[in-house]
Order: sequence, then C-alpha cells, then structure tokens
Amino acid sequence: MAMTNIYVCIKQVPDTETKIKLAADSNSIDTAGIKWIMSPYDEFAVEEALRLKEKNAGSTVTVLSAGPARVVETIRIALAMGADTGIHIELPETADNNMAAKAVAAALKREAKVDIIFTGKEAIDDGAAQTSQLIAEYYGVPYGTVILNAEYGAGTVKCKREIEGGAFEILELPLPALIAAQKGMNEPRYATLPNIMKAKKKEVKSLKAADVGVSDADQKIRYKNLQLPPPKQAGKKIAGDPAAQAKELVRLLHEEAKVV
Repeated sequence: MAMTNIYVCIKQVPDTETKIKLAADSNSIDTAGIKWIMSPYDEFAVEEALRLKEKNAGSTVTVLSAGPARVVETIRIALAMGADTGIHIELPETADNNMAAKAVAAALKREAKVDIIFTGKEAIDDGAAQTSQLIAEYYGVPYGTVILNAEYGAGTVKCKREIEGGAFEILELPLPALIAAQKGMNEPRYATLPNIMKAKKKEVKSLKAADVGVSDADQKIRYKNLQLPPPKQAGKKIAGDPAAQAKELVRLLHEEAKVV
C-alpha cells in the first residue's frame, strides 16, 4: 500500500517554562503572556510523518489542529519542518478531548483519502492521553499508542509499543490506522529559516465547528475552582561537623518529616 496521504494531529500547549496564572474566575488559566509551542510528543509524530513521506515519492503530509485562532502559528511550525498543508478547526479555548477528537475525526472524513494518521501519545498540558484513541474511534480505524518504532508494509504497519514494567508489545495494524508516538521514536528535525519563510506561504484551510458537526454539547468536561499548588517551602541548612549534621538530619526526618 502506497502511503500517499499522510496526516498528523497536533496540539498547541503552553511552554513548559511558562509561569501559569489563573483567570479571575479560577475556572481556567490566564492565557495572557503565555508562550505557546507544539506539544513535544507531537513533534515525534510530525517527524515520523515526514520520514514516511520521504520514503514514498509523491506523498503529502497534512497537519491538523483544533483550537482558537492562535493555533495556526503552531501549524506553521509543522509546515516549516516540512509538512505540505494544514487544517485549522476553530474551537473554543475550553474545548475538551472529546470535542477536539470529534472535530478532528470529522475533518479527516472530509478528506478524499487518508492512508495513515500520526499523533503524539499525549499533550503535556493536561496529560490526558485520550485524544488519539478518541480520534481513532470517531474516525473508525485501529490504533496503537506509546509507539517507539513502526515498520510499514503492504497494507499493514507493525508497531513496537512500550508497556509497564519495561516490557514491550508488538502490534500489527491494518491500514489506514492511527499511531501515537512516544519519545524515542525518532529525533525531530529543526525548522530552518528558509523553511520558516516558505511555511508562511503554505495553505492552511480553516474549518468552523459547524463545518465538522460539533457544538457545546460535545464538551463533556468543564473545569471549575482551579487551584495552583502551594509554594515550596524554603530548604533548611544544617550546621556543624558531619557527625552533628547526620544526627540532626535523622532527628528532622523522624520528628518533622516523619519519614523514618
């Protein structure tokens, strides 16, 4: 089976170094001043799609992402890496995994032909690890998650999957299928300056929620009363010679930390 129509689903998330603040109602985060990036696991998905394209002459890579208007910036990062076109599905800031997955699956169904779909194993903002499976379910294809390696054959893909306890599973999926990439599947490439400039001219189609048949009723999760973790307490310095320090440390661990 020739892989000619390759799709990647990505998510825009706050940079890991961003200092998160809560909105005034405490039901969401304050998005002002946040630096937005592509979720790192999605970078492995984009890279795998590009490598597959390079092995299949005439193939195209299309990147999809759902969310507010700023998501287009992250789609263009994937285009700068080498993807050919993008699809942006306009969803509200509050869209949950179910709404996003249903929207992406519906957008895929609008495409003439889909040979394979890549995603990251999870997004680093909510860590839910649900959207990949939900996309596959709504679109109606088999899937494999936490994939470290994939071998593409005639009509099938054989995947090495990481499971608990340091063990691995080998899955063989009929195509089309969805593969959710784990860290270590490859080494994502950097977008070069010339490719960043070229990406500005590449097509990014825009779809409304109504175009893909989703509404507020498809949002199953709503957050309320968010709380930031308590600030870390300052550390303690123990004075004295090594013997005195060791004795005091044992006392603190026993009487204050209560771990011994």
